[in-house]
Amino acid sequence: MNNVIIPAPLKQGDKVVFVSPAGTVKSQFVTDAVKVLEQQGWRVKIAPHALGKWRTFSGTPDERYTDLSTAILDPDVKAIICSRGGYGVVHLLERLDKLPLRANPKWIIGYSDISALHALMNKHGIASIHAPMAKHLSTFSGKDEDSVSLFNILKGKMPEYHIAPNKLNRYGNAVGKLVGGNLAVIADLISTPFDVFKPGTILFIEDISEPIYKTERILYQLKLSGVLASLAGLIVGQFTEYSKDVDGRSMESMIADMVSDYKYPVAYGVPVGHVDHNIPLVEGVTTTLSVNPSGALISQK
Repeated sequence: MNNVIIPAPLKQGDKVVFVSPAGTVKSQFVTDAVKVLEQQGWRVKIAPHALGKWRTFSGTPDERYTDLSTAILDPDVKAIICSRGGYGVVHLLERLDKLPLRANPKWIIGYSDISALHALMNKHGIASIHAPMAKHLSTFSGKDEDSVSLFNILKGKMPEYHIAPNKLNRYGNAVGKLVGGNLAVIADLISTPFDVFKPGTILFIEDISEPIYKTERILYQLKLSGVLASLAGLIVGQFTEYSKDVDGRSMESMIADMVSDYKYPVAYGVPVGHVDHNIPLVEGVTTTLSVNPSGALISQK
C-alpha cells in the first residue's frame, strides 16, 4: 500500500478498547490503565477476554480473535490498546488479514509481540503506534514523558525526539517509512505476507532475552538476502537481559560490525523496547532520521 492511512485523532468522549491478543496480564495493570485513559477524556472499555486465561494466553485463539476483530469492526472504537505482549498474535494474523481494515482504520497500540500486529497494519497501509502498554500506563499513572507522547500522538501531534550521542553512531540523514519493532517477532514473518523488510525503509529494532549469536544470525539472514544493504537508515533500540560475548562484546558492537559495510545513518542507544523509558514511534509514516555529533533526531509527520 503506497497511500498510508493515518487514523483520525481522538476527541473527547471517543471510545478506546483494551484487548489482550497474546499473553495473560495482571488485571490491576489494565484497570488502573483504564483510569489513566479516562483522565484524557476517552471512554475506555475492556474486551470480554482481555483479563482471561487459557494456557499462557489471555484466551483461546477464537476468543482473542473475537475480541480484536470486534473492536476493529466497531465504528465507535477509535483506538485499540494491547494490554501486553508475550506470545500469541501470530495465531490471529491470517483471519485478521481478511478483515476490511482500511474501511474503518483506527490506532493499534503496543510493542513486543504486538510487533506482529504492526506488521499486519503495515501490509494494509495503516499507521500504528509502537508504544507502552497497560503496565507502563499503570505504573507511571500516565504522567511520564512516554505516556504523554503517546497521548499527544493519539490527539494528532506527531512526535519528534532528540537522542543523546552514542560512540557507535554513524552520521547521515535519511527519509523513509518507519517499520520494525521486536526483532525476533518480525524476523519470523520474513517471506510471509506480513514481511516488513522492504528497500528504502528506516528500520528500528529491539529485543529482550535474545543471545547475541541469535540476533547476529537474524542479521546475517537480512544481510545475505540484501535487506540490510537496502535500508535507508537504522535505529537500534534497547536489547535487554542478555549476556555479553566471552570477549565482552556487546549487542550494539555486534550490530555495528554487521552494518559496517553500508553508508546509511545508524542511531544507537535509542530508548525504545522493554525498558521503562520506551518512546512511542508511529509505524508506517514518513520519518526523518538525522545523526550527527550532537546526537540523533527522529522526526515523524
